[in-house]
Amino acid sequence: MKRLWLTKNLIVISLVSLAQDAASDLIYPLLPLLLVGVIGAAPLALGLIEGCAEAAAGFAKLWAGQASDRFGRKPFVVSGYAIAGAGKAFVVIATTWPLVFIGRVTDRIGKGVRSSPRDALINDSVPKEHLGKAYGFHRTADNLGAVIGPVLALIGLALLNDDIRAVAQWALIPAFISAVLTLFVKETRARAPKEKRVKATKKAPLPSHLKRAITTLVLIQLTNIPDALLLLRLHDIGFSSKGVVGAYILMSSVTVLASYPAGALADKISPQVAYMIGLFAFAGGYALLGLTTNHSLALLAVGTYGLFGALTDGVGKAWIAGLSEDQHRGRAQGVYQASMNFAVMGAGIWGGALWMSGDKQWPLVIAAGGAFLGALFFAIRILNHRIADRF
Repeated sequence: MKRLWLTKNLIVISLVSLAQDAASDLIYPLLPLLLVGVIGAAPLALGLIEGCAEAAAGFAKLWAGQASDRFGRKPFVVSGYAIAGAGKAFVVIATTWPLVFIGRVTDRIGKGVRSSPRDALINDSVPKEHLGKAYGFHRTADNLGAVIGPVLALIGLALLNDDIRAVAQWALIPAFISAVLTLFVKETRARAPKEKRVKATKKAPLPSHLKRAITTLVLIQLTNIPDALLLLRLHDIGFSSKGVVGAYILMSSVTVLASYPAGALADKISPQVAYMIGLFAFAGGYALLGLTTNHSLALLAVGTYGLFGALTDGVGKAWIAGLSEDQHRGRAQGVYQASMNFAVMGAGIWGGALWMSGDKQWPLVIAAGGAFLGALFFAIRILNHRIADRF
């Protein structure tokens, strides 16, 4: 009997991610407003916080992915979501930017502890030929939470007279729900015997084709300035607090609608094609947002950028999963996702350092150029392969 790809485990994991992202994305669009507007930090602090938070997630992913190959996935999933909830609690009570820094780093450590084992668990639970759809389905649920969260933030701002800190505290409710739901996740991979776990410490290197794919994606990711700075750009060109949150809802809604079709496209044609289209969307959205002060065009830019996440996040994980073998699934996801986090850290630091007030925001334009070059790289590579296949 053919194994179905929409397993119970995939559904539970997706519900967990939906609730957690509702919590994360209730806070996230308020973060630049809280830091710059309420606490009075500089844009560089925002870039530094987000960059270091991504680096912390990267180190945690690197460790947790490898460890989950030896000890099983579920313990890391449960503890990761609990740690992230504690980090969010710290953010909402913080009164200075260093305290926000601690909270965001703790939150992202939790994300790192859970992410690689969770994605390896999806890989364990689903037939290989349906990985694109499975990761696309998960990303759809994940990004649905990223719509629900800012919608709740928008309602909170209206009810609480734009009290940003009070609204951010609402995030603790879905974070708690997410942590409870992890208890229903089922382990699908047997825990390795003790002698095999000891032997696994002397691990073989990842295959060269897998390392090449990771290296290529990471180099392109160095242009991916954290989304918090994009939201700050909206605030800089005159969007109100509610307007910033509304724009974030638009971006997340586009990602929700496009995530599953993007995964299906990756399964049917190839992950490279989907990723290339996503990079073109990235370049267009960043360039337009960096050059315009018109609110309608800014919303168009944000919506276009929403396609990038749909066409690259789940697709990238499915791509790496498709190149991975059973014995190193967790480690492969850990190396890939950690490396991507370190790249975002670099982008956050250089983006925040170059950030200036004005009609044009050149860091976004520079990042758009890098994404465009990445898309061209994939286009040329795909074209060369198709020409070679004809001869």
